[in-house]
Amino acid sequence: MPTGNSRAIVATSIGNMLEWYDFTVYALFAGYIAGNFFPGGDRSANLLKAFLFFGLGFVVRPLGAIIIGNYGDRAGRKAALTLTIMLMAVGTAIIAFSPTYAAIGIGAPLLLLVGRVLQGFSAGGEIGGATAYLLECADPEQRGRIASWLEASMGMSNILGALAAFSVTALLSLSNVQAWGWRIPFIFGLLIAPVGLFLRRSLDETAAFQAESERRRRDGKAHNAPLLEIFTDHGRPLSIGFCVAVLWAVAVYVLMIFFPTYVQHPDTFNFTAKEAFGASLVANVPFVAGCLVFGSLSDLIGRRTSLFLSAALLLVCVLPLFLWLRAVPTTITLIIVQCTLSLLVASFVGVAPAALSESFPTGVRSTGTSLVYNAAITLFGGFAPAILTWFTQRPGGSMFAPAWYVMSAAVVAMIAIPFLRGPISK
Repeated sequence: MPTGNSRAIVATSIGNMLEWYDFTVYALFAGYIAGNFFPGGDRSANLLKAFLFFGLGFVVRPLGAIIIGNYGDRAGRKAALTLTIMLMAVGTAIIAFSPTYAAIGIGAPLLLLVGRVLQGFSAGGEIGGATAYLLECADPEQRGRIASWLEASMGMSNILGALAAFSVTALLSLSNVQAWGWRIPFIFGLLIAPVGLFLRRSLDETAAFQAESERRRRDGKAHNAPLLEIFTDHGRPLSIGFCVAVLWAVAVYVLMIFFPTYVQHPDTFNFTAKEAFGASLVANVPFVAGCLVFGSLSDLIGRRTSLFLSAALLLVCVLPLFLWLRAVPTTITLIIVQCTLSLLVASFVGVAPAALSESFPTGVRSTGTSLVYNAAITLFGGFAPAILTWFTQRPGGSMFAPAWYVMSAAVVAMIAIPFLRGPISK
């Protein structure tokens, strides 16, 4: 692998790891955030509000995808990647240091919302720019392996988030975690930002983007808007890519991010916080390895074949794993189930970034990838914790609603995958 690829992988992975880390720790500490930022003593209602705020941060993701993705296709991948990490750091700082509802009243949830909006806007532009950069740095026969580092870094962020959650809940009393300990993981996240910012600002622009910019100048298209072009000329890959991204969004947010909080609730599996966070910590190790293995495998057998087989496995395996955990609710079972679910998710999301990014030409690659991914995230991923919390807690609700939700997304993806466009060189 060329030396430049190693530098690109490190720079994009660290920044992407920070993006996902901040989202992960919010979901993991949603119960504690709810107690600090929302009035009243109804734990379930406050948790639902905290997850609604989690989802509201996703409403602005398409806006971030449009603005930052468009910026990345016009100003360059490096400029977009630098902007996203700066915005995420500001949003995280607001959440980490915001006063509680007891201190400033309604201003507390409003500040929390501002932090989530900034995080969402930043994350909306992250995936397109980072994927485009990695894809354009890689040799064509290695794109799956190189791009898989993007989701592998998400697993690394989950490991950091789970380790932070496990450490805080294990070392501090429940009252201290509720009072101030939940802020520690967010403050730790701020320490990563300067490193990621330095690395991203030191990157070189990709040769593919430079060549495309020169071609557009020669053709008199230098000022064309990528957003207009993507909708007028690339409607088919947008639609198909969106359907594929639905499973990407749902699998990650339900089985990786929501699951550790979900299994703690008394109405579901009633595991302790330490058991849930510990299982999540262990399971993200095979997730990271799985992303790299399945990404590399897709270079050999093709993206469509890899994605279709993975979606099929998610369709048939998720519900039996939930049923087994219900029948044998032990810590060992939880660890095995979480590890298996993580590998299943890795088999899909380790391949998806390269597959979707390859569907678009260089001139609109950042915008196109950002749009399909963030549209799916906003509609089906970000609000999944709030929706599934409501489904499981309402009268007559099913504790297996998360499994059915993932299975439905798998069906949608399996219909779309055969029509996914192959690599485009220009």
